[in-house]
Amino acid sequence: MAAATPPPKPLRGNPPTLDDLARALGVHKSTVSRAMDPARRHLIGADLLQRVQAAAQQMGWRPNRAAAALATGRSRTVGVLLPDITNPVFPPILRGIEDALDAEGCFALLANTARREGGVVAAQMAVERMLAQRVEGFLIATAVRDDAWLEGLHKSGAHIVLVNRTNDAPDSRGRLPAVISDDMLGMRLAVDHLVGLGHTRIANLAGPADLSTGRARREGFLQALAAHGLAPAAVVDGAAFSIEAGDAAMSELLGRKTRSRRLPYGCTAVVAANDLLALGALQALQRAGVAVPQSLSLVGHNDMPLLAQISPPLTSVRIQHYEMGFRAARLLMESLRGVPGSASTVVLRPELVVRGSTAEAPS
Repeated sequence: MAAATPPPKPLRGNPPTLDDLARALGVHKSTVSRAMDPARRHLIGADLLQRVQAAAQQMGWRPNRAAAALATGRSRTVGVLLPDITNPVFPPILRGIEDALDAEGCFALLANTARREGGVVAAQMAVERMLAQRVEGFLIATAVRDDAWLEGLHKSGAHIVLVNRTNDAPDSRGRLPAVISDDMLGMRLAVDHLVGLGHTRIANLAGPADLSTGRARREGFLQALAAHGLAPAAVVDGAAFSIEAGDAAMSELLGRKTRSRRLPYGCTAVVAANDLLALGALQALQRAGVAVPQSLSLVGHNDMPLLAQISPPLTSVRIQHYEMGFRAARLLMESLRGVPGSASTVVLRPELVVRGSTAEAPS
């Protein structure tokens, strides 16, 4: 019986190459190349693939992406623009993006545009640097309505998919593919829940109107109320999707006191356009001594992590964060391959998660 082939030894000095791997394993370089390429590794037998991957790990082999880009004309890199990585909504979206890209042998080059002043300018700077790195396409979550820089990038022929945003192009040719949550349905779920609890005076802490999510959720709120034959108790604009903006908007609403004992603030429930606004509102309510949900019910939107741990736990509209990122990256990969239908918009269905911040309307 032949002795087992000893495992290859890690190389010292320069990083090992495909040639080094092939010599150590006694196979052709093309075999190793196929094993290291996610798009072609299915052509290799399972046992041999396992041997190659084990040897690569033991020898410390890493793909030379610069050399591969020169040889193939592809960087296998995708630019990802996020507005604020500290917002808990975005990490699960990014995880979905990375998982989808990893399956394609690609990786994400990330830009957090909130780190620099001037949102649009920051996004433009990030795009220019990414283009210099020869990214193959863009996944963009920073877009605002009527973005001139985004329109210019689109006209240049770049492959783009929007994430959790849409753009307001005047015709279908200018509309970019996107993966979004059904914001209109999400607000309807929130309003239906509150009406079912007996609330008829419901206010809205709206998001920024220059973002598609802010506009869609405002419209969804108004349409949902109208479907029940109700008018809004109030609509207060939030300057941003942030805790600070939610606190300011709720403080403004609390300042509109009425003489009604049942409706001292003109409403018995508030629907916020996102969870950060809702957390800011809760902060203002607690500071003013308004009990939630005994005196006023509160609903958020996004269902970001840890909402069950606050007091009271926040009722919120859950959107599919991970699936949104995963589907957006898949859509971009299909666009790069020229797959028919890859220029479409995917709308994901939200659900309402009921917790302790909502209760029956006070009598």
